[in-house]
Amino acid sequence: MPKVIVLPLSGTAADAGVEQAATALAQAFNAHLIALHVRRDVRRDLAALASADMGMGTGLDDTLARMEEDADRREKEAEASWRDTCAKAGFKLAEQAGEAGPTHEFVSEIGEESDWLGEHGRTSDLVLVGRQRDSGILNLELMEAALMETGKPVFIAPDTGSVVLNGTVAIAWKNTRESAGAVAAALPFIRCAKRVIVFTVEESDNPDNVDHSPMRLVRALRWHNPNTGSQMLRREARAPVTVLLDALAKEHCDLLVMGAYGHTRLREAVFGGFTRAVLEAAAIPVVMAH
Repeated sequence: MPKVIVLPLSGTAADAGVEQAATALAQAFNAHLIALHVRRDVRRDLAALASADMGMGTGLDDTLARMEEDADRREKEAEASWRDTCAKAGFKLAEQAGEAGPTHEFVSEIGEESDWLGEHGRTSDLVLVGRQRDSGILNLELMEAALMETGKPVFIAPDTGSVVLNGTVAIAWKNTRESAGAVAAALPFIRCAKRVIVFTVEESDNPDNVDHSPMRLVRALRWHNPNTGSQMLRREARAPVTVLLDALAKEHCDLLVMGAYGHTRLREAVFGGFTRAVLEAAAIPVVMAH
């Protein structure tokens, strides 16, 4: 059961989904939340711009002042929004163990967000990240750091909508180490679910090449949650990701558990085409592990 959860906040509107998910997780597991805000190292960034001869000339001081002002604003907005969220939820401020009930704290660092997320994530039980930042595209760099640098399960929150943790949990299963790791990481969610469905997308028409691992997984998971079943999803000339997304919608799934795999380059290895397509299209939280 995750008791210490770390989540990065940017001080932008994109934090809303992460804060909402954090509230749900803290209430479900009576957890302690560590909100991490990482300020830009503006002096380092400015030095890099100057060394690259960006034509800044005598405007360096003004640029530095504007960058510092923006960093201050984002930090203040991140902390204010976080404290307001926790106050509305009735969470207590605590920096040491001992307080009863869900608790929280706000931590600020300076430097690269992915580096500091790795540092704080390695000493937590669960890392919570959002799908996007103010750019409006998937924040793959931060997700990659959460998965590859912490060694902990990662809960990827949806951008909008409520987070339901005791409803229907879907498992996108392949007979691989990555899927097995994701299932192990998601056991706290599986145990508290109303039902669990193991989805397997058909990969072969050869009757001699039957994968029996889904039923082995179902039998094992029934020791954790008796209401566990499985579905084999027929492709019928459709892309596997479309087949899975349609099944999630049909069964009104509230949470998806899946492994991260792809191709050879690092980011492709973590977020291959299938995984990335699910993260872009699925409107529900995703639990992953590496």
